[in-house]
Amino acid sequence: MTTTEPAPLKVDVWSDVACPWCYIGKRRFESALQRMADRDGAAPEVEVEYHSFELSPDTPVDFDGTATEFLADHKGIPLETAQQMQDQVTALAAAEGLTYRMDQVRHTKTLKAHELLHLAKAFGKQDEMKERLLRAYFTEGEHVGRVEELADLAAEVGLEREVVVVALNAGTYADAVADDIDRARAYGINGVPFFVLGGRYGVSGAQDPDVFVQVLDQVLAEG
Repeated sequence: MTTTEPAPLKVDVWSDVACPWCYIGKRRFESALQRMADRDGAAPEVEVEYHSFELSPDTPVDFDGTATEFLADHKGIPLETAQQMQDQVTALAAAEGLTYRMDQVRHTKTLKAHELLHLAKAFGKQDEMKERLLRAYFTEGEHVGRVEELADLAAEVGLEREVVVVALNAGTYADAVADDIDRARAYGINGVPFFVLGGRYGVSGAQDPDVFVQVLDQVLAEG
């Protein structure tokens, strides 16, 4: 008699490449899986899929200013307050082992980065591409809004550079990005990161790993 292995738990994550909380949330979710592995001897099998969400779709590709200036203008707050907010999130990122260099961030429209993530998914490289884009944006001061720079980053994770250039210039995955954003709207998602576990449970924000553990336990217990 053969036994069938249970299917991995599907985890859908809406996030943006230019969202500091999304990188923190990614790490905290990964930490939750590690805590479960330490507790149970193995982490649960999960299949993570990233979905597109643009926090500031009106941003120009070549924004003339700092990320702090953009945040202050976007939220209508003093520059000093925006700097304090970024200092706080930088400290929280550091607690997760992430290095944010907000003074070097090159703020940009993230539409093409989202198209690239859909292309990467088609080639089984989405998680690697997501990680590379987040590190490029928050740690390395790379421009993640232009096709040529995105193609360079894609090549680093094993995607064929010319295929990326052609697809991004043609907008091959633009409809897929739009579909993700429409789904977010239908779900009532107005902020990211937003995790949907097993198609049933929504977790909003970069929650503490213990919160993710509790929700994962509940979803898995219910089958």
